[in-house]
Amino acid sequence: PGVLQAIAEADVVVLPPSNPIVSIGTITGVLGIAQALRATAAPVVGVSGIIGGDHVHGMARQLLELSGVPVSAAGVAGHYGARSSGGLVDAWLVADSDAEVVPAVQALGIACAAAPLLMSDPEATADIAEAALALVGR
Repeated sequence: PGVLQAIAEADVVVLPPSNPIVSIGTITGVLGIAQALRATAAPVVGVSGIIGGDHVHGMARQLLELSGVPVSAAGVAGHYGARSSGGLVDAWLVADSDAEVVPAVQALGIACAAAPLLMSDPEATADIAEAALALVGR
């Protein structure tokens, strides 16, 4: 199946902790992708790439600043927006070091929880995936 069909038929969609401007933004800018994410019956959960109030590597901080998006887990959640309000995500997993933003994200209409998010080894990465799925009841 094509990408749009895969999104439509998914059990869950996970937006990875990638650069929200040049990685996720480029993907959601492809014709039909953002609309497919808004329309799928599957829950859409994102994993924050902001840990401890800053990006882990790359140019996310600089690009977020240039785009007017606050460099915070809550800022990126707001950038994606709640699907219930025409945005892209139903849920947002933030780093345990950013747990203080959970209420602010929830106030946006996005379910939110905190967990360790550093992908230090395969087990830690599996734990992140499990936490993201648990956030949407999967």
